[in-house]
Amino acid sequence: MSAVIIICIYWLGQYLTFRGIIEQHEPFRVRGNVIYLYLSLQGFFINGIVLLLQNFIIVQDSNNQVQLENSRLIAARSQAANELLLQQIHPHFLFNALNILKSLIKRSPDKAEDYLLRLSDFLRVSISGNKSGIASLNDELKLCADYLEMQKVRFGEALSFNLDIQEKESSGLVLPVFSLQPLLENVIKHNELTDAAPLNINIKQNGNWISVTNNIQLKSNLEHSTGSGLANLAERYNLLSGDEIDIRDDGLTFSVSLKILKHEDCNYRR
Repeated sequence: MSAVIIICIYWLGQYLTFRGIIEQHEPFRVRGNVIYLYLSLQGFFINGIVLLLQNFIIVQDSNNQVQLENSRLIAARSQAANELLLQQIHPHFLFNALNILKSLIKRSPDKAEDYLLRLSDFLRVSISGNKSGIASLNDELKLCADYLEMQKVRFGEALSFNLDIQEKESSGLVLPVFSLQPLLENVIKHNELTDAAPLNINIKQNGNWISVTNNIQLKSNLEHSTGSGLANLAERYNLLSGDEIDIRDDGLTFSVSLKILKHEDCNYRR
């Protein structure tokens, strides 16, 4: 707009001079043309400087917004990672595991040895400090199997589980690290387990999705749950892949499903 106005003023001066409204004498006309040209060039120069400054400010503001968003994502990721570390080794689980191991050593040394190996593998993964945020599907399933087998020793016939996984197709597939085991822990924490009404857990792969499903038989004296476990998993999963987890509750069964990822699907690996 400023450029158009400058051009209009310049040509208006030329028109007025041509029409005789402004002095027609040669010295005045030449001087007037020089003044008009000078003012026009000065206007274009100032206009250019203003546009450059405006573009610089816009670019800087865009960069600041991107940096702010990145900072928020990093902060959210760090918070999720810290909460994950706090959840990995539940004090009650470790206390119960050591008590069970103590009793097995007396009653069945062979079972105690198997239990100790599973507990060792579980603790090794828990404190390994995986910085990539991802783990292979096989490793996550191995962790789940160890956890469920240890819980099976504790609860006996009150707990049953089934792993229905397409092993031959799992090579190269990944999940957020420690994504399935906390789901199993929540299931056992929130539901009754009795021989008369066993808790059934099914881990199943459906194409490129894996789901953890259980029958609902909530504890009557269950403490209020904040839902931070699922919220933490959803946050980590979204930061990792941009996808959402699928949560379903029909009153009879509760299910959480995660899309199985490939390395190239992941947004960060640091």
